[in-house]
Amino acid sequence: MKKVIVKKSKIHGKGVFAAKDFKEGETVLAWKPKRISEGQLSKLPKEQKKYIAFSNGWYFLMQPPEKYVNYSCEANTLMGKKCDIAKRNIRQGEEITSDYKDSIFDNFKCNCGSKDCKNKKRKLFSGK
Repeated sequence: MKKVIVKKSKIHGKGVFAAKDFKEGETVLAWKPKRISEGQLSKLPKEQKKYIAFSNGWYFLMQPPEKYVNYSCEANTLMGKKCDIAKRNIRQGEEITSDYKDSIFDNFKCNCGSKDCKNKKRKLFSGK
């Protein structure tokens, strides 16, 4: 059984949605990023650089479906060790969201639409 599906998001472009209910603390999505060198990073098209994560001195190109998890000021998951973990119970059909603010990023405008949206410029990875 699929745990998540990718489809059009009201937040931004594509998003990841729960294909089942998740309980708080449950792993929602295990990442399978591709480790790349700084040289490979510099050759990536700009469109791909928004899917880069940086951890422990390494660059990682996020793969589908994890690369489509959108930012939210009221994220329903926490980033764990190469996974997204449910911060609260998540219902089937709900968009999976995360909080990127502690990552190495460049500016982007938050479009989460939550009632407590800070609607401030956030940071997304610049890719040098």
